[in-house]
Amino acid sequence: MGRPLLLPFCFILLSADLILAGPISIPSIQINFTASYLQFIDNSGAFLASQKGSFEARITNSKPESKSFYFVVIHVASHTIVWSANRNRPISLSSQLRLTEKGLTLYNDTGLPIWSTPPNPRPVSSLHLLESGNLILLDSVNSTVWQSFDFPTDLLVVGQPLRVGKSLVAPLGGDDGELSEGGYRLVVGDDDAVLQWNGMVYWKLSMDGKAFRDANFAVEFLIVNTTGLFLMGGENGRRVVMKRIFDTAAANSSDFGFAKLDFRGLLSVVSFNSVDRTSKELLERPNDKCQIPMICRKLDVCSNGGSCWCAPGFHNDPKINNGDCVPTDTSLVLPDSCNNTWSSASDYTNIKYFSLRSDLDYFSNDFTDPVIRDVNVSFCQNLCSKNCSCLGVFFTETSGSCYMIRNYLGSMKSGSGNRAGYVKMVAVGVRTSDVDNNKDAFPTIATVLLPSSVVLAIAVVALVCLRRRQRRRFSKKIARSKLDYDGDEEVDFVSIPGLPVRIDYEELAEATQDFKNQIGSGGFGTVYKGTLRDGSEVAVKKITCLGSQGKREFLTEIAVIGKIHHVNLVRLKGFCAHGAQKLLVYEYMKRGSLDRSLFQGEPVLEWKERCEIAVGAARGLAYLHSGCEHKIIHCDVKPENILLHHESQVKISDFGLSKLLTPEEQSGLFTTLRGTRGYLAPEWLTSSAISDKSDVYSYGMVLLEIIRGGKNSSPQTWSDNSGSATLSPTGDSVGQRRVYFPLLALQMHEERKYLELADPRLVGRVRSHEVEKMVRVALCCVHEDPNLRPSMTNVVGMLEGAVPLVEPRLESLNFLRFYGRRFMEASTLGDGTEANEFMLYRQPTSNTSSTVSYNSFSYMSSHQVSGPR
Repeated sequence: MGRPLLLPFCFILLSADLILAGPISIPSIQINFTASYLQFIDNSGAFLASQKGSFEARITNSKPESKSFYFVVIHVASHTIVWSANRNRPISLSSQLRLTEKGLTLYNDTGLPIWSTPPNPRPVSSLHLLESGNLILLDSVNSTVWQSFDFPTDLLVVGQPLRVGKSLVAPLGGDDGELSEGGYRLVVGDDDAVLQWNGMVYWKLSMDGKAFRDANFAVEFLIVNTTGLFLMGGENGRRVVMKRIFDTAAANSSDFGFAKLDFRGLLSVVSFNSVDRTSKELLERPNDKCQIPMICRKLDVCSNGGSCWCAPGFHNDPKINNGDCVPTDTSLVLPDSCNNTWSSASDYTNIKYFSLRSDLDYFSNDFTDPVIRDVNVSFCQNLCSKNCSCLGVFFTETSGSCYMIRNYLGSMKSGSGNRAGYVKMVAVGVRTSDVDNNKDAFPTIATVLLPSSVVLAIAVVALVCLRRRQRRRFSKKIARSKLDYDGDEEVDFVSIPGLPVRIDYEELAEATQDFKNQIGSGGFGTVYKGTLRDGSEVAVKKITCLGSQGKREFLTEIAVIGKIHHVNLVRLKGFCAHGAQKLLVYEYMKRGSLDRSLFQGEPVLEWKERCEIAVGAARGLAYLHSGCEHKIIHCDVKPENILLHHESQVKISDFGLSKLLTPEEQSGLFTTLRGTRGYLAPEWLTSSAISDKSDVYSYGMVLLEIIRGGKNSSPQTWSDNSGSATLSPTGDSVGQRRVYFPLLALQMHEERKYLELADPRLVGRVRSHEVEKMVRVALCCVHEDPNLRPSMTNVVGMLEGAVPLVEPRLESLNFLRFYGRRFMEASTLGDGTEANEFMLYRQPTSNTSSTVSYNSFSYMSSHQVSGPR
């Protein structure tokens, strides 16, 4: 906090409209403080310093001659701006920064606020600058209510986390954009860190030469130190997920280190030695400068690490587009994305495609999937013509893969020659030379002699005929296409951004040996293992039970899953629509589904891996419920839909039964009955609303099976050696019993005998408190009242220890006693029918005790509940 005896005197000086001389050494300021550049001009605008003077908070300009001023935090020795508040809205030298109990506010010359810290529920007491470079606001009890580290600009200092969903934004650069935001970003996602230009990826940390993955937790944040870039996640943010080790040795303790994204799109990690005042660059990415989207200008070709020249067919015109490359053919112009360059999206008569040289490529092609495969180049171009955001295409002849360049067009680079590039252009005129050489042109003298109305009529008729001819030709091209489309609606569908690759049916038949290699079955279809022509292993789900809602379910799965990427969700790699055949192509998980490893696996799953599986599945569901743009309810959570890969990777699959809810729908009823017996929440069978808490119930049932190593709904033999457990309301004798495991879990919880519930194959390898955590979480998840169930986010927190365990509410678990009694009756039926072929139906009632009334239709078969599987 600095020197308390000096603070009142310092505060008086800082509050006055005086010019302070001498170095600033005050690490904190109290509220009701005002600063401007003019007030602190003798200190270069600095009014606050860290304890050792390494950092200063200033109102300053980035260049001495500039009239644009910014509120910044600067590293003094290296003159590096580590954070800026108003980078997009510069102020003048007389503009004011005010600190009040509401926070910090920056005003322009007219007295209007142009930047402020977010509103806080607690009044601000003081402003501090830490020796780490973090600017913080504290309340009266010294709790942080805001910090600059949570709002990074274009730089990260060593130790500063860049959390998932946050990004560094490079400055625009140049005299007019000293600090203002440009088009380059470093973005941290839930499984990687990427460099983007206007939303297009041009570098990934995971694809860097010295990056490797230590574990498979979801990423929580990126952090930098003098040895590498680290993506962290799991175990309270202390587990390394991926890292990049620098080529140089670690810097010494006197160094100031930071990662910065500069205006050129380069990510650099720099170490500054505070003793000899020298900088050392530890890392610069991308390695290949030609991979940067605008290392040159639009349609320039980058070679030899930064030499730029216009692509063949283009020339540099200093008078046009700031010197960008423009077509040599003056009758052609480059269209802007989705403007009115042509009159209609369906009018192709004035769209042309200029072929680039075969050895040229585009930066984004290596980081995106093609929009469609197994088509010809004409079809690829036609898709681009119908999409106003498309500015060009690249086409791979060998696989028929079509890549689109959307919205922005950058520079080109030398490529491998595997892809042919075509730039979209609009014909706006005819060159004079073409008119002179056109023997069939209408005589000029005839145009002069004919009345203007006749000329106009002839022109209109000619234009109509030309458009009809063009449309007929385009229709024929679509008809001749290899793909089996139902109509224009599906042509538009495959061009929707974010969709996975459309794969030819013949390739999938070849990959799966004509669909003979079956590895499982699930909702709406059968799953086959396959190997695509590129050598990648996939799981192909053949939709075989399409009813009246089949196509809707199929399109929903495509639209939702194709855009979702999470470390605990199975990725949809592609799809196929071949007449009535509908297929989904997923990444292949080598260990198969959880039920195989849990119920049949040898060797037995150890407790630690079971915990990792439980957390991974919970993370996946939490992302579906709260991490997506729209809430997604899975509706069929069960061990068969939890897949395992090598190194304990856990991923949730099968979104065929999912429901995408808009905010308006989330408050309504979702009444379609779906799911699998044994995992359906009670509200499925009543008139109650279906919500994400229905998934929580199913997850709780899965968690109980993970604990026991057997199915809840399968009759199991359990030996009660203590003589204290009462298994059913009818009072069976002590000894060997066929039990309903969720009821047993409730009873053992009441008696605090948790080790009785663990998989007997793990005797001696699991401790009571470890089982207790899982049991308590599971019981909370299966509360009969959905409002009492925790969110999946809280489930993750409880399993990881970040959130305190909640005590299960016994009054909302009494329904398990009735389920257990019905289970016992069903398991002893003389006709051999197994208990798991029945699902209990309960009428809604306000009575929460076990003595309630039930509908006479107490049993529903699995076919009635789940439909065809």
